[in-house]
Amino acid sequence: MAEISTIARPYALAAFDVAKVEAEFPAWSVFLNDAASVALQSDVRALSANPRVSQEQVLSIFESAVGKMSASMRNFLVAVVSQGRADALPEISAAFNLHRNKFEGAADAVITAAFPMSDSELSDLTAALEKKLSVKLKPVVVVDASLIGGFCAKVGDEVLDMSVRAKLERMKVALTA
Repeated sequence: MAEISTIARPYALAAFDVAKVEAEFPAWSVFLNDAASVALQSDVRALSANPRVSQEQVLSIFESAVGKMSASMRNFLVAVVSQGRADALPEISAAFNLHRNKFEGAADAVITAAFPMSDSELSDLTAALEKKLSVKLKPVVVVDASLIGGFCAKVGDEVLDMSVRAKLERMKVALTA
């Protein structure tokens, strides 16, 4: 069987092309994220894999859970479900967001902080990271108290770890070497 990412790639590109023509990137991102969340539910995965459950029934579940969608979004969902590819929706959503970020010259940034960040702290940190990386960032903040202090930012495959935990680890290595 083909790799899920291989299956998802053409669907994501098709969704990206439609969103680009419609100038509806935010709405498509929300739609695909919602559909991916539904597809990740264990009950939905079991139903979509069950040969006794019709594709119309699976489609009905997605339509009910996702809610309001445009005609092109519904057509996209029909195409995915009718091909038995509902399990690929999380990967489709991720690939769509990669296409969108590349088109917009942006990148997703996961910022892990030891404590919750205020809006001004987040905007200052985001501005500094954008200047350093030369890319527009879409930050998501995660709180992890085990960092002790500071932050760790992951943008694509780059990681900038400025946490107290990392500094202590580097000191430990230097002292024991």
